[in-house]
Amino acid sequence: MVPVRNEADNIAPLVAEIVAALDGRWAYEIVYVDDGSSDATPDRIAALRKTCPQLRQVRHIKSCGQSAAVRTGVRYARGAIVATLDGDGQNNPAFLPDLITTIERGGERIGLVAGQRVGRKDTGFKRLQSKIANRVRNLILHDGTRDTGCGLKAFRRDVFLSLPYFDGLHRFLPALVRREGFDIAYVDVIDRARYAGVSNYGFFDRLWIGIMDLAGVWWLIRRKKSTPVASEVNAHAG
Repeated sequence: MVPVRNEADNIAPLVAEIVAALDGRWAYEIVYVDDGSSDATPDRIAALRKTCPQLRQVRHIKSCGQSAAVRTGVRYARGAIVATLDGDGQNNPAFLPDLITTIERGGERIGLVAGQRVGRKDTGFKRLQSKIANRVRNLILHDGTRDTGCGLKAFRRDVFLSLPYFDGLHRFLPALVRREGFDIAYVDVIDRARYAGVSNYGFFDRLWIGIMDLAGVWWLIRRKKSTPVASEVNAHAG
């Protein structure tokens, strides 16, 4: 599943790489969620659907943000396991099989497999921002994840849809999945430069909202009670 906004020039090469990574290994679909693009993104996706039957297109009439786009894509997805990646080409689809295989082998115990970027291609300032944000988040939430900003993830669809939804959810998936009692697995992925264009989603353009989100997730974790274990008792005639 790929959330995008104004990524027209990146659609075709990324779809080709996803197909190359998954063809012959799983039955799959590629769900693109166009988050209110104002460029040719929806037209490029529609054109590709004529030659790529696995490709599906969902549109937001106006931009609702990356978390909303991710949730829309998961709701429209038909598979029990959903893998996500960013639409700018920085996430290499060649790592999708590692994510999917890891969650399949983990059984019901694993709720999320998170990609962890190696050799990031962002600017030095952006890497510093991300490093500080990850350290602060980990210090407060203890989610054991060094890089929640990586778009490469695989998770169980039912687990994701059971999580409390809010704008910014995608940045806190490890903490929220752990809150539900599931384990997290990690796969190192090699970062690369985006194909074309400039970033349309960011963290520090929402700094104060991000701080409030962090406080909210901390509160949710603190308020979580243990999940009760129950079994049905059958009555038998004496």
